[in-house]
Amino acid sequence: MTQSFRLSFQSGLAPAPVKLSRHELFPTVIWQARLAQFDGRLAAWSDTVEAMRAASPVPAGRTNRAGWNSQDNAVLDNAGFAPLRDEVRRIVAGLIHEMAGTARPFVLQSWVNMHDRGGFNFLHMHDNVLLSGCFYIRVPPGSGALVFREPRPGVLHSPFKGNGPNASKDVRLAPSAGLLVLFPHWLEHFVEPHDNDEPRIAIAFNALAE
Repeated sequence: MTQSFRLSFQSGLAPAPVKLSRHELFPTVIWQARLAQFDGRLAAWSDTVEAMRAASPVPAGRTNRAGWNSQDNAVLDNAGFAPLRDEVRRIVAGLIHEMAGTARPFVLQSWVNMHDRGGFNFLHMHDNVLLSGCFYIRVPPGSGALVFREPRPGVLHSPFKGNGPNASKDVRLAPSAGLLVLFPHWLEHFVEPHDNDEPRIAIAFNALAE
């Protein structure tokens, strides 16, 4: 009698892992630089801002709470701030060219943000501008962080939080005197409460299409 049968062989080896290609989409870029060339001017600029507040103590309001912000929206046009204005304009022009691929005319809108103890800015964005930023003049210990909110609405509902892929997180930036920060106008942000009796001082600005 003839018996037919089929032989099968198994190597016993695990299947080779699949090689996944990773593509990080929708990057959000912010920029920062330490403008050390202005260190010698920071104390005088702090005095200038304190004098501005004393002369016009009613704050403009907007997103600032428990502190003061200037009604003046052209603070960098003050002659005393001219070197800072010129440097901010130079940097902003370069970044707009990088984003647009060409130069675009713009004007700077600028104002003072001061936080007394407990002061903060609530969550907001800057509508209809080309670029936003701030320069820190006085940052005593306990100054609240600048926090950028995750910009993708859908991922805010993700069950994953932190640094993992497709997870949601806010990004905290610790301020320091002399630090310049620039970010896209649509990036929502807020400032955590200030925990010092000495006020925190920053000049915020927007680049507006001319």
